[in-house]
Amino acid sequence: MTIVEDGQIVGLFWARSEEALRAVDETYGGLCRSLALNILNDRQDAEECVNDTYLGLWRAIPPARPAPLRTYLCRVVRNIALNAYYKKRAARRSAAGCVPFEELEDCLAGADEAVQALETKELARCIERFLDTLSREDRVIFLRRYWFADSCRQIAGRVGLSEKNVTVRLARMRRKLKEHLAGEGVSV
Repeated sequence: MTIVEDGQIVGLFWARSEEALRAVDETYGGLCRSLALNILNDRQDAEECVNDTYLGLWRAIPPARPAPLRTYLCRVVRNIALNAYYKKRAARRSAAGCVPFEELEDCLAGADEAVQALETKELARCIERFLDTLSREDRVIFLRRYWFADSCRQIAGRVGLSEKNVTVRLARMRRKLKEHLAGEGVSV
């Protein structure tokens, strides 16, 4: 397996070479599958999500020249996985779901109203300002849970803490996030 640099991969897309898809899969396929699987909890759905991501890249590049490619790719796969998750959830109308996102619902209880009141970018800026108040380790824990949808066990192994410690920290961070958003005028 050869890892190809982002610039080379983007160049392959611009050249409309099918090798671009192989290079992206070799370099970032594991990350994409892991992220999609964390959100969807279904290997077949995750694989479909990754394939949709690659198709999306093929259609977007050119004209896009994403840099860094890894971040762009994670955002695309995450958005596709979340759309699939919400579509599946709406079809089932079940209480069971993707726990990391449901944990944040208390902090963003009026999420529909908040999105209407503030543009999505402003809400993202509020959350970025909140993340700036956290220690590096807490930021890693928060992002691994709520961006990458890692389990508390996976996060604990990654940062060298107990699973219970991670769970308690996440609960405290959600409470602080709720207070931070209220302080910034986001209805919670």
